[in-house]
Amino acid sequence: MDQRHIRNVAIIAHVDHGKTTLVDQLFRQSGMFRSNQQVVERMMDSMDLERERGITIASKNGSYTYGDYLINIIDTPGHADFGGQVERVLRMADGALLLVDAQEGPMPQTFFVVKKALAARLPLVVVINKVDKPAARCDWAVDQVFDLLVRLNAPDEILDFPVVYASAKDGYALADPDDKASGVNGMALISEMIVRHIPPPSGDISAPLQLQINTIDYSPYLGRLGIGKLINGQISINSNVAVARRDGTISPVRITKIFKFKGESKVETKEAGAGDIVAVAGMEDVTVGVTFCDPEDPRPLPLVEIDPPTIAMNFIPNDSPFAGKEGKFVTSRHLEERLHRETLADVALKVEPLGHGAGYRVSGRGELHLSILIEKMRREGYEFQVTRPQVIMKNDNGQVLEPYEELTVDVDEAYQGVVIEKLGGLRGILKDMKVESGMARLVFRVPTRGLLGFRAEFMTDTRGMGTMNYVFDGWGPYAGGIWNRQNGVLVVKEGCITVAYALFNLQERGKLFLGPGVKVYKGQIIGEHCRSGDLVVNPAKGKKLTNMRAAGSDDAVILTPPRVMSLEDCISYINDDELVEVTPMAIRLRKAKGARVRPS
Repeated sequence: MDQRHIRNVAIIAHVDHGKTTLVDQLFRQSGMFRSNQQVVERMMDSMDLERERGITIASKNGSYTYGDYLINIIDTPGHADFGGQVERVLRMADGALLLVDAQEGPMPQTFFVVKKALAARLPLVVVINKVDKPAARCDWAVDQVFDLLVRLNAPDEILDFPVVYASAKDGYALADPDDKASGVNGMALISEMIVRHIPPPSGDISAPLQLQINTIDYSPYLGRLGIGKLINGQISINSNVAVARRDGTISPVRITKIFKFKGESKVETKEAGAGDIVAVAGMEDVTVGVTFCDPEDPRPLPLVEIDPPTIAMNFIPNDSPFAGKEGKFVTSRHLEERLHRETLADVALKVEPLGHGAGYRVSGRGELHLSILIEKMRREGYEFQVTRPQVIMKNDNGQVLEPYEELTVDVDEAYQGVVIEKLGGLRGILKDMKVESGMARLVFRVPTRGLLGFRAEFMTDTRGMGTMNYVFDGWGPYAGGIWNRQNGVLVVKEGCITVAYALFNLQERGKLFLGPGVKVYKGQIIGEHCRSGDLVVNPAKGKKLTNMRAAGSDDAVILTPPRVMSLEDCISYINDDELVEVTPMAIRLRKAKGARVRPS
């Protein structure tokens, strides 16, 4: 295709502002599907975890046609924990669609992704989405986007951005929010804005080959596939190219397959030229950042700079009494191989062996970043243990610095007092507060340590009605001690199967995490003590039998439903002397071997 008729566009937005739904509508309305063809919702979210959580975890590529134009779409994650993905895939784009919720306006993650887009000097088309909401504030949202760009020192040409008003859910886009939506509106206006305001890819098809790999895909037949944009030159099947690796070495490789994107699928092609986004096979150990070059004139592209990790956890082989009973991959060697494989596709992840004992220190961008990795491994059959997340400190001329987050909280006005009090105890500093229509928006600067495990407590304090979002705000001086969990835990005395009668009596001593009929082992944590110290309990203690019967003595016990904890809840709940045991069948809390039970 003529390079002038190609548009490479990244879609960037805060979590849940409608990126993936918008892509669905663009694909549907482009005519690429038959009228009777069944198409899944959020087709670009292909991972099970993405569909379950309703978020984009890994960037995806797709394309559709609009008239004579081929529009390549890059769907990016909206969460800052996956910022490593955003930074890389923006290298493939020549412009960006910025989606903003018409009611919420720009949110913290919007700030994060826009900052990355501006660093890449990408022109923006602003889409005010969800205009069908009763509380939509379209003009206000546009003003907020302009203010955000001014704060980020955007150049004048980007400040003069075009605006489209859309409802991705209902499938229409308007030039004016006061226009009436009708069945003929469709999403064509967005495609028109892309063609008109996003430039075609620059590059010279006759220049030496330059193709940098920005994401990794996997094919069960071809192995690892490298995905990237051809900056210059052209590439064809069975051509011999040079690969400039991340360590600076250059080696020969033969390209065996080339794919372009059609919809969310890959379509095999024989050749591709400058401006095309392609997936190539032929290099078994292809990693993010390598450049395919002309072997006669290799010109590797500079590696993309990735923000450093801020959170670290230890991944260690399982040594509980249930070790090896539920998982398929249980050894330290299995852990090493799987973690190394993850680093090839995720350059924001850092893995290093522990200096003492078996296991690995895994560093990432946040709790969500690491918990998604743990959940993926658990579903693949891995069994292991993880420690409490630790914030990565750094030393600057003898001063200890720690990472800080900018936290934005939206709560009912009635709950702002308790939120401010709690975050004050976590060394948070209130930077801004706005109250409108009974809702308060609070902006804090908080040490990353203070937010570990805070979300569950925040949701309890706000009766589940509050929202919190945060983004990395830089490094600052060490803020001092921050408490994690004040209460102790209920620790199992001996291995057994839990009994309803025993649990009924334990309810007075704290909150339980499991119900009756569950097999447990010595040292496992089955609940939270109502006091500050730990308590050793026997959850299998039955009723003493006598030869006397009293009225009501055999009444059924009534158990309070146990507190069900997600993986993220467990990770943020434990203290330094506790572990989370992760298997394909269960997630358990336990005391680490050698840990002392703290008396009440």
